[in-house]
Amino acid sequence: MSEQTTPSLLEQLQAHHQAGYLSLHMPGHKENAALAPYLAQLGAEWDITELPGFDDLHAPEGILAKMMDRAAALWGSRKSCLLVNGSTGGLLAAMRGTTRRGDKLLVARHCHKAIYHAMELCGLDPVFLTPATEPTFGLAGSITPEQVADALAQHPDVKLIVYPSPTYDGILSDTAGICAIAHEKGIPVLVDEAHGAHLGLHPAFPPSAMGQGADLAVASLHKMLPSLTQTAVLHATGARLSLPQVVRQAGIFQSSSPSYLLMASMDGCIRLLEEQGEELFAAWKARLDKFDRLASGLKHLRLLGHGAEAGASYPGIFALDPAKILISTRNSALTGVELKNRLREEYKIELEMALDHYAVAMTGLGTDDTMPTRLAEALLALDEAAGPNEEPPAEPLPAYELPPRRMSLEEAAMAPGGLTFLYDGIGKVCGEYIWAYPPGIPLVTPGEEITANLVETVETLYRSGVRLLGTRGKPPFTTFAVADE
Repeated sequence: MSEQTTPSLLEQLQAHHQAGYLSLHMPGHKENAALAPYLAQLGAEWDITELPGFDDLHAPEGILAKMMDRAAALWGSRKSCLLVNGSTGGLLAAMRGTTRRGDKLLVARHCHKAIYHAMELCGLDPVFLTPATEPTFGLAGSITPEQVADALAQHPDVKLIVYPSPTYDGILSDTAGICAIAHEKGIPVLVDEAHGAHLGLHPAFPPSAMGQGADLAVASLHKMLPSLTQTAVLHATGARLSLPQVVRQAGIFQSSSPSYLLMASMDGCIRLLEEQGEELFAAWKARLDKFDRLASGLKHLRLLGHGAEAGASYPGIFALDPAKILISTRNSALTGVELKNRLREEYKIELEMALDHYAVAMTGLGTDDTMPTRLAEALLALDEAAGPNEEPPAEPLPAYELPPRRMSLEEAAMAPGGLTFLYDGIGKVCGEYIWAYPPGIPLVTPGEEITANLVETVETLYRSGVRLLGTRGKPPFTTFAVADE
């Protein structure tokens, strides 16, 4: 990697503080770390505003502009915007910058809530693509090029395609194949790559969205790389969108007072990748390979694409991100939640999340050399102690058809209404989201009809132990219905 000759943003912040300026500008702590202990611990002496020499995120010409150029070179985009409001702000900006009110878009049903919020705010008309469900874990699988082609044949007026890759669970879609189909029709592709900032930076990991031809991608640096929480990057390229409009929207959807501490962590992350990325990624891959060898003896717990199943393929999944370790407890006497709790209490291992029948371990560039042995030995011990699941296998979940749309997302989300028992709401317009975890696909969204099929599916999922969440009501009992006209 090339050697950096210019001082880092953190070095400039340190030098400014040591120069002894009298601070008569924002923020209110005035670089006075002695004011309270927490300020010293948080590095408040380097927390400044847009002073001379430190550039302006909303009109970058100096050190921040150079940082964005380096990010664009690293990830292969024409333009990369630093984000201090996380991937959420980037997704809102990308969708606002590439659509107009009333536009139709193809959107994966299992997208992050930020994308649903963007559809509400921008008054967009969604055509949903529902991924297949992977049977072992019950996870939402990949969006396929064939799905996209079929949907575009039925909806030739689509203006944008949006889907997550990788998902929260590390499942990737065929972005190259999807882009080839979309670009033939001049349609831009936006990939929610919040969990994939590490992709494309080393051959041991799958290619990035930018590397596969995506027009827009939004990646959270903090999820998998060494950067502070809330830091992300919006990448844009291609002739199918207006770069100035996307950049303008990025400014609208994030703070006009960006944190220099957050931006300094992004600068440090980019420099680390430039200077040591090759060796750090190789070490990360070596740790994952060691874990696979050590964990291959599990009898009841299953690891998606890891351990004895390293390199395996699964129905409905195009590819997997090896950085995620998904642990299925369906064949074990443990639940996913029990596994997570016992790893925490007995082995001081904190997992990312857990549901009824699986748990997720997220590795990252900062994962150290103790991970393979600690996690593998803990899983082997718990696997042996718990034994097999003596319960009969759960019945497969019923096929589910998305409810018909009767109002726009925007209109229904803002409409008056009230809570109703779910069964009593049949025939009404839903004013909220009801989510099933896993696989994280909303069963109903604002503006869709509450159907008998929806009620039956919600009740079946509830009885089978699937976690149900509503944004206003409490499924399976109540939901928010739009008032009758």
